[in-house]
Amino acid sequence: MSVQLWTYILVGATFALYIGIAIWSRAGSTKEFYVAGGGVSPLANGMATAADWMSAASFISMAGIIAFAGYDGSVYLMGWTGGYVLLALLLAPYLRKFGKFTVPDFIGDRYYSKTARLVAVFCALLVSFTYVAGQMRGVGLVFSRFLEVDINTGVIIGMIIVLFYAVLGGMKGITYTQVAQYCVLIFAFMVPAIFISIQMTGNPIPQLGMGSEMVDGSGYLLDKLDGLSTELGFSAYTDGSKSMIDVFAITLALMVGTAGLPHVIVRFFTVKRVKDARKSAGWALLLIAILYTAAPAVAVFAKTNMLETVVDKSYEEQPEWLKNYEDIGLIAWTDKNGDGRVQYSPGDAFKGNKNKPDFAAESRTAVGNRETLNPSENANELYVDRDIMVLANPEIANLPDWVIALVAAGGLAAALSTAAGLLLVISSSVSHDLIKKVVNPNISEKGELIAARLSAVGAVCVAGYFGINPPGFVAAVVALAFGLAAASFFPAIILGIFYKRMNKEGAIAGMVVGIVCMLLYMIKYKLGWFDEELPSKDEWWFGISPEGFGSIAMIINFAVSIIVCHLTTPPPAEVQEIVENIRIPSGAGEATGH
Repeated sequence: MSVQLWTYILVGATFALYIGIAIWSRAGSTKEFYVAGGGVSPLANGMATAADWMSAASFISMAGIIAFAGYDGSVYLMGWTGGYVLLALLLAPYLRKFGKFTVPDFIGDRYYSKTARLVAVFCALLVSFTYVAGQMRGVGLVFSRFLEVDINTGVIIGMIIVLFYAVLGGMKGITYTQVAQYCVLIFAFMVPAIFISIQMTGNPIPQLGMGSEMVDGSGYLLDKLDGLSTELGFSAYTDGSKSMIDVFAITLALMVGTAGLPHVIVRFFTVKRVKDARKSAGWALLLIAILYTAAPAVAVFAKTNMLETVVDKSYEEQPEWLKNYEDIGLIAWTDKNGDGRVQYSPGDAFKGNKNKPDFAAESRTAVGNRETLNPSENANELYVDRDIMVLANPEIANLPDWVIALVAAGGLAAALSTAAGLLLVISSSVSHDLIKKVVNPNISEKGELIAARLSAVGAVCVAGYFGINPPGFVAAVVALAFGLAAASFFPAIILGIFYKRMNKEGAIAGMVVGIVCMLLYMIKYKLGWFDEELPSKDEWWFGISPEGFGSIAMIINFAVSIIVCHLTTPPPAEVQEIVENIRIPSGAGEATGH
């Protein structure tokens, strides 16, 4: 059978499974729609949380970043994984004990203010829409390659599938669908990794294979990749080029951003007890680590195979996989020196505009029209979209067709699981936090459920637009979403739990200043809206990239919040008592005899 037929079978089977689960677990109340009825087991919730969090960025794009950034890509591994430790220790059990459905609900009640709730709703929508843009682009990428439709059509198909089970089942449907999606995505990620590890090093464990000797006796795999990289003029793969402060800032932003992501936090309201929230975080961390420890190995395998099979070969000799991705605009080549061979060296292969310096826009819109693109002054002739490295990895290694199709099913599972969680955050922010708590407090439960479903429909449409018109490659967009979460939610939540003197004025001022600082930095240094040319790295504040600036914005948020709260009236006594109570473990009174 062909790759396309295998893809239809595997993707069709997984979609049928997701839809069947959504029908079986459809929500009949707002509690089931928002928090799955609060009766999910810790293991199931851990699997659902892992699928919710391991988005298209984790499955499709992270190994691609590591493949091209080498050692520098480790910031994503450290930041995203470390964030879960923060979440388990500092947030999950306390938020679960507070007992609110959503992050804006916690902020609105803790800070006794509709204004605080509205600011939190705005931040939740901004973070979620930024994040969901990356997921819908991931869906479009997979469909465009494996089902031979264009990216826009792929995004629309993904929208329809997500809409079905998110609107019908709410959190209940999404939770059990995500359990299935975790199984699909982890199997799809690990099977080709194991295949290629055995193929290249003879070691069936990818995490160990990455550092093993090659089966052909040519030395250690990482040494070989270092040599291939330096021969082409790049720095050694295992050397880092980022400054220490930028590495620290990005890692911190991703960590605290993880702990402040609304679609992840809401998962801990779906379990029965406070201790189950902590257990869920533990299970999720273990399940996530399976993929995250394998991602560097997948990056090394893919980059080595690509350099050996593509670079300095004539165009006629190029493997079929390269031309497949070239047809959909995710790889592009122009023969600058006229020798008919594919040359790969440092520098952008083509000039982009100020908003798309990485040439992503041109590569998608100028399919098969390389001669019309303007070569840049450097000698690099090859453009490779970072997001294809995981998807193309089995093809580069000549694995069986069913393995190639399995990766497609896994990529869709990763993107759709996170997209569904984000859409639920968006719909609950509108229906529960905006309509129920601010606009129409007397709305019936049935009316609120209808509003939630209509909000989900609107959110899917907006998400689809961002998927068709993405602001960059998947992981970069997602990293910015983490920065926005770090700049807005994390200080308000941490201070709300651990600092009873924190009042509404301080929280509101901090969130507003933090999110504005992050947005302005993104707009200037990532999108280049204020300048004719995108500012260079030399102009970054303190040498910190836009992906890492969430750390600085978070510090500004903390400073503003604390200063303003001490210049204004303390919170009411009953609010301070609530803060004291949520930090006392359940059963503490019985244990101490009080």
